[in-house]
Amino acid sequence: QVQLVESGGGLVQAGNSLRLSCAASGRTFSSYRMAWFRQAPGKEREFVAHITRTGTDTVYADSVQGRFTISRDNAKNSVYLQMNSLKPEDTAVYYCAARGALGIGSTIYSASSYDYWGQGTQVTVSS
Repeated sequence: QVQLVESGGGLVQAGNSLRLSCAASGRTFSSYRMAWFRQAPGKEREFVAHITRTGTDTVYADSVQGRFTISRDNAKNSVYLQMNSLKPEDTAVYYCAARGALGIGSTIYSASSYDYWGQGTQVTVSS
């Protein structure tokens, strides 16, 4: 099992940056694929970014491509989300998530594919 704790959220003006961190417990962090999701009020939880176990491959939602960067440090049991050029529509609670290998019919874009979740951190972008 792994426990996840996000930090780094806050209130920023549009155009500014934030860096989210997700600290994981346990000694098997490097065996998990990691992702960030977000959920705005009244909306479903949506995929933001994914990173493989070694960090060599990343995938982003079209809405954040070129502005957000996901990274990980397995020595520190942590995954990060650098968010630049923030927009008001980025306002949401951001969650990190961990998963093992994908099951048949599962995709990295679906929240149901992930086994472990953090409690979330609020990001608010003012215009």
